[in-house]
Amino acid sequence: MLETLRRIVQEVNAAPDLSSALSVMVTRVRLSMGTEVCSIYLLDHTINRYVLMATEGLNKEAVGTATLHFSEGLVGQVGMREEPINLDDAPSHPKFRYLQETGEEPFHSFLGVPIIHHRKLLGVIVVQQRDSRRFDQQEEAFLVTISAQLAAVVAHAEATGAIDGIFGGGLGNVTTKFDGVVGCIGVAIGKAFVVYPPAEFKSVPDRAVKNIRKELGAFNDALKKVRMDIRALSEKASLTLPPEEQALFQVYERMLDDNALAGEIRAHVQAGNWVQGALREVVMKHVAAFEAMEDSYLRARASDVKDLGLRILAYLQEAKTLNAPIPDQAIVVGEDITPTIFVDIPRERIAGIVSLHGSSNSHMSIVARSLGIPTVVGVGDFPLSRLEGLNLIVDGHRGEVIIEPNQEVVRQYRAIISEQEELSKELESVTDLPCETLDGHRINMFVNTGLMADVNISLQRGAEGVGLYRTEIPFMVRDRFPSELEQMEIYRQQLEAFYPAPVTMRTLDIGGDKSLPYFPIQEDNPFLGWRGIRVTLDHPEIFLVQIRAMLWASESLDNLRIMLPMVSSVMEIDEAMHLIHRAYLEVLEEGAHVQMPEVGVMIEVPAAVYQIKDFVQQCDFLSVGSNDLTQYLLAVDRNNRRVASLYQAFHPSVLRALKHIIDEAKAEGTPVSICGEMAGDPRSAVLLMAMGYETLSMSATSLLRVKWVLRKISLAAAQELLEQVWKMDNAAVIKSHVDLMLDRAGLGSFIRPTVFQNTPTSEAAAQA
Repeated sequence: MLETLRRIVQEVNAAPDLSSALSVMVTRVRLSMGTEVCSIYLLDHTINRYVLMATEGLNKEAVGTATLHFSEGLVGQVGMREEPINLDDAPSHPKFRYLQETGEEPFHSFLGVPIIHHRKLLGVIVVQQRDSRRFDQQEEAFLVTISAQLAAVVAHAEATGAIDGIFGGGLGNVTTKFDGVVGCIGVAIGKAFVVYPPAEFKSVPDRAVKNIRKELGAFNDALKKVRMDIRALSEKASLTLPPEEQALFQVYERMLDDNALAGEIRAHVQAGNWVQGALREVVMKHVAAFEAMEDSYLRARASDVKDLGLRILAYLQEAKTLNAPIPDQAIVVGEDITPTIFVDIPRERIAGIVSLHGSSNSHMSIVARSLGIPTVVGVGDFPLSRLEGLNLIVDGHRGEVIIEPNQEVVRQYRAIISEQEELSKELESVTDLPCETLDGHRINMFVNTGLMADVNISLQRGAEGVGLYRTEIPFMVRDRFPSELEQMEIYRQQLEAFYPAPVTMRTLDIGGDKSLPYFPIQEDNPFLGWRGIRVTLDHPEIFLVQIRAMLWASESLDNLRIMLPMVSSVMEIDEAMHLIHRAYLEVLEEGAHVQMPEVGVMIEVPAAVYQIKDFVQQCDFLSVGSNDLTQYLLAVDRNNRRVASLYQAFHPSVLRALKHIIDEAKAEGTPVSICGEMAGDPRSAVLLMAMGYETLSMSATSLLRVKWVLRKISLAAAQELLEQVWKMDNAAVIKSHVDLMLDRAGLGSFIRPTVFQNTPTSEAAAQA
C-alpha cells in the first residue's frame, strides 16, 4: 500500500495543474482499489454546493455541472459528519440523492471520505461499485490516507488561484484572510504590487553548445553587469541601511566568484551545455540543496542564490527587472522576496511586504524590521497570480494579510492606524519621565536591540539601558565568522551609544530557528537540540573570541554585562564562567583596562525554572526569556502557524513559573529582569510588576506604551488584579479579565498595540 500511495502522490504532485492532478487521482485510485468508480466533489464555499470536479467511471460530461447542496445526498452527509460513510446499498439510504446526469444508477456500494485541510472542509472523494458489498477496513484506510494527501493539493490550489475558473470566479470583491508569520510589526493598507522574477529557470531548456568561447563571453558580460548592479545597490543601501545589513551585498558578490557559482557555471559550459542551461543547472542544484535543509535560516539562503541567478539570466535574455508602475502605497508581494527589493523600489513607496516564503529571521525580515516596514512572511497558500492591483491590508501584529477588505474592515484598520498615530504623539510626553506607578513604585525600562538602527529609536524613547543585545545578528549577515576586531567595533558602538547605562550582551545564540550559512546545524528537532550555550561551550574558540571582543569594547566604559542563553544546568554556568575569566585575564595581560563585567543567566527552559537557587550562586543576575520559556513550557513552536493559537503567554502555568522564578531569586537577593513579548505587552507588564519584576526589557516600539500604562496605575491595584488572576484556570479568561480591568481604568486604548479588541476585524474578514 505504501508503494502504491507513494506513486500516486508523486504523479499528483507532478501534474501541471489542478484539473490534471484530480484526473490523475481518480484514475489511479480506481485502478489501485479495483473499483468501478472514483469521483471527487469539491465544495464551492461561495455558493455552498459540492461540484463534481473529476470522475473515472461516471459520465465525464457531468464534471463541472453536477452539483449538490452542502447538506444534500450522501456526499453532503460525509461532509457534515466529517467522517467516512461506507454502505453496501447506497440507494436504500434515506439521504441518497440520485444525480441523473452522472449515470450512477447501477452502482450500489458507496465509500465516501471527507477532504479536510486545517479543519476546513474542502470536498469529498467517493468510490463506488455495482456489487452490493461494504468496502473492507483496508480499503477504507487507503482512501482516508489518499484524502489526507489530496487535501493539501486542493488547499494549495484553492489559495494560490489554480482553482480559478473551475468554480467560475476569482477573488473578486470577496474579503479573504490569509495567515502567515510576523516579519515586522505594524499595519499597512495599500495596493498589491506583485514582484515577478525577470526570467524563469523552468522555461530554460538544455541545449548543446556550438561555440564555447562565445557562450563564456556572453556569461562574462552578464556577470559583469550583475556585479555592477550589486555594487550600485550596495551604494544605494548605504544611504538607508546600517552596516550590518550592507554586508549582505558583499555576500552576493562573493557568490559570483570563480570558486563559487561562476566557476561551476563555466565548468558546465565547458562540458557542452549552453550558458542559460548551465546557469539553470547550477543555480537550481544549489536552490534545491538549501530548500531541503531543515534549518529555516539556511532555507532562506535559497532565495539569495535564486535571486542572483535570475539577475544573470535576465541579462542573458535582455530582460528588464521591473516594468509595471509602482503605486504610491505599494504592498510588495512576491513568492520569495529578497533584500534587494528595498533598493530596487524607493523606500517611500513601500507600505508593506508580503512574502510567500521566508521566515522571521530571514535577511529580508531583518532588514524590514530595521526600516520599520510592516511585513508578513511564510504565507504559503497565497493567490499570487491574482493579486496585482488588489487592495490589501498587512497586519504585522498577528501575521495576517487581508485581500479586498470590505469597507467596514478598512474603516476599522484606518481607525486603528489613526489611533496609534495619535497615541504615539501623546506617548512622547512621558519619554523623559521615569516609569513610576501612582503609589511611587519604580520600574526600570530597558530595550532589546540587535541592529544599529535600533539604537536611535531606543534613545529617543528614553531607554534606560539594554536588557538584551542579540549578538547573533552581526554573525547572521556575514558569510564567515566575524573577527575579534570586527566584533569589538560593533559592540563598542552599542556600549558607547548607551553609556553610562548598562548594556547586556547575550553570547552567541544560534540553533533552533537561527543558524549561520557558514556554520550549518541540521537536526530533526532543532529547538531541543544544539543551540545557545551548548554550541559555544562545544566551540570555545568561538566563545573566547566573542568574550574578548566584548571586554575590549568595554574599555574605559565598563557598562558591559554578559548574559548566557539556553542554560539548563549549573555545569554549563561553571564552564562558561571559567572561559569568561580566562578571556578576562588574557585581555588584562595584553594591556586592557577593564573591570570584570557582571555575568547573568537566561531563564528560558523549564529545567532552569527549578534551579534558581543553584544558578544564583554562580552568577550576578538573571533574565527571563519569556518567548522561549513560554514555548518550552507549552510545547508549542511559536513560529508554527498551525499551533499559533496554543502559544498563550497568559497560560496559568506560564504565569506560575514566572512567579516562582522571581520569588526564588528575591529570596537570594539576586536581581531579575524579563525580556520578550510579555515585557512589551502592557497587559502582561502589569502582572509582571505585581509579581515583583522591577526591570522590563522590550522592543523600542513598545517602551513608551508600557511606561504610560504603568504610570497610570498603582502597584497595589496591580497586585489586587494578580490575586484575581490566580483564581482563574484559562488563558483566554485571564487575558480578557486583565483587558476589562484596564479598560475600566481608562487605559483600553493603550493596552493593545493594534490588537483588535472590541472590534471584530478578523472575524469580519473571515466571515465576509
